[in-house]
Amino acid sequence: MQRMVINRTAINPVSWSTELGFNQGELVVGGHRTLYVSGQTAMDAAGTPQHDGDIAAQLALCLDNVEAVLTGAGMALSDLVRLSVYTTDVDALLPHYGVLAGRLGAAGAAPTTTMLGVVRLAVPGQLVELEATAVA
Repeated sequence: MQRMVINRTAINPVSWSTELGFNQGELVVGGHRTLYVSGQTAMDAAGTPQHDGDIAAQLALCLDNVEAVLTGAGMALSDLVRLSVYTTDVDALLPHYGVLAGRLGAAGAAPTTTMLGVVRLAVPGQLVELEATAVA
């Protein structure tokens, strides 16, 4: 599949967010494909929840699952333009946020990001869920 030419411009009226690994906005211009990735949790390929109680391991597997969906569409982490992070415990997740930021940074990705604390996720035992949008 031939990749279409697009121009992406980071929009950062402030600088603190780039130090945390995300852009305030991202302007995408040109012919492109858009992939909307539904919420990915720490589930294995058979749909079995993994890493009960281990928020760092769940976060890593969530990102693996996002990356698998991207790969299936011929995309990569570097194509992410939006990432929503849902967690049942923001305070427990923050010390492990480097797992996510490190992988995104290594891929050259700095998607617009929102982290939300929620009462619970759909699958009992899941502590974090990632929802994404990619443009290529």
